[in-house]
Amino acid sequence: MVARVLVTEQLAARGLDALRSAGFDVDERLGLSPAELLEAVSGAAALVIRSSTQVDAEVIEAGRDLVVVGRAGIGLDNVDVDAATKRGVMVVNAPQSNVLSAAEHTVALLLSQARNIPRADAELRAGTWNRTKWEGVELHGKTLGIIGLGRVGVLVAQRALAFGMKLLAYDPYVSAERARQLGLGLVGDLQDLVREADFLTLHIPKTPETLGLIDAELLAHAKPTLRIVNTSRGGIIDEAALADAIKAGRVAGAAIDVFATEPTTESPLFELDTVVVTPHLGASTIEAQDKAGITIAEQVILALRGEFVPYAVNVAATEANATVQPFLPLAERLGRLFTALAGGAVETLEVSYEGEIADYDCRVLTLSVLKGALSAVVDEPVSFVNAPQLAEARGLTIRESTTPAAIDYVNLVTLRGRVGDRKVHVSGTLFGKRSRPRIVGINEHDVDLPPSSHMLVVRNSDTPGMIGTVGSILGEAGVNIADMDVGVNAEGEAALMALSTYSTVPAAVVERLRAIDGVLDANAIELD
Repeated sequence: MVARVLVTEQLAARGLDALRSAGFDVDERLGLSPAELLEAVSGAAALVIRSSTQVDAEVIEAGRDLVVVGRAGIGLDNVDVDAATKRGVMVVNAPQSNVLSAAEHTVALLLSQARNIPRADAELRAGTWNRTKWEGVELHGKTLGIIGLGRVGVLVAQRALAFGMKLLAYDPYVSAERARQLGLGLVGDLQDLVREADFLTLHIPKTPETLGLIDAELLAHAKPTLRIVNTSRGGIIDEAALADAIKAGRVAGAAIDVFATEPTTESPLFELDTVVVTPHLGASTIEAQDKAGITIAEQVILALRGEFVPYAVNVAATEANATVQPFLPLAERLGRLFTALAGGAVETLEVSYEGEIADYDCRVLTLSVLKGALSAVVDEPVSFVNAPQLAEARGLTIRESTTPAAIDYVNLVTLRGRVGDRKVHVSGTLFGKRSRPRIVGINEHDVDLPPSSHMLVVRNSDTPGMIGTVGSILGEAGVNIADMDVGVNAEGEAALMALSTYSTVPAAVVERLRAIDGVLDANAIELD
């Protein structure tokens, strides 16, 4: 029987032709409603989508015969990868299909903003010849601030050098050596970057930490010549705050391709002459769509033939040894926790496995650690396949060690690294017959609590009343504590609190905690 490939969104002709040439039945049904999708996916061996089709757990359940879900693009926000993994359905994407197009669109917006091209074009078409009103600025000699040095950020940096721009970047997770290789300077504080930059471009993922990153408080540090370009994700910029800053003359202008709500035809930015807007065109080139179409077709063909799939996002999770597999979610969460506690670039990440799991191949666990460690700091989905390359691009060295002997636990996974002179450490294990994950070590303190979506880690002096003070502040903010443990280090000092909470700890609450006499640091951490 010929396998059916359901295609629910426009795919490049070359991609469709490749699927047909491979002998598959291509069932192209565009514009399906959610109910129609549930019916259509039944009996399909593969589902190929772009950004509009929502592939949730219900769709995965309806697709009983699904072998693979292919997303013709980078992002996977519209695919429930966890649900697919539980059902043994492979998820693949086309991670490099649009990075060049996105970088070029960033440069196009830089030039359009600097030279007022859209407004000048509109006025001339309307019958007005006005050279003086739309006088622009040169890029040469100006300082370009780059937030995020992922693939797109690096490509933008390379192109900006050709214009003779001075390059500064903010990315706490990129090493100084990597920055030197790219020919740019690293800035340790985002406010300092905003103070220095004439142009600012964003190339970061949308996470709880980056949501609303460019807000009124940050924009208050900008010099009035600053022009901001965003082709990354909507919601990273507070659009109302940016509009207010431009109206007040605190910021010269902006060029925006992505918005908090999409599609949209309303934004306070649309009213301003010094703002250039485009409807999320970063990946909208013939070449990018062609690359995405042919890439995803190739991945689907490999998956349906049972061959190795280079861009599988969750393939390792389904291929891990039965003894090692239960540790995959723990390893990924430890990676996320490690990165959040590090708060900066770690040149070497040491991953050690102690106990029974040391007798097995733990490389897939290390990939899971990397997946977690990098997912919140790069501007593309991190998979078991691309994690090593992304780590290498950021100057991160991985060292893996195993020892069959474990002192306190049957099995223990430990991550260690150093940010400057500061050591970073997290450990975890699985507990009981149900293999429940536990975090058992944070920064050389023994703790014992389950990882949760929302966590808070507080370092404090060993003085009475600290637990009550922290608890009271959280209570006043309406943040409920789900679990808590007081960490003890080798000297027996109770100087660390680890908490699981039912909701995100707001940034204002974290700042209030840091201001308490005796609190050395506080970090709100999102593990999902």
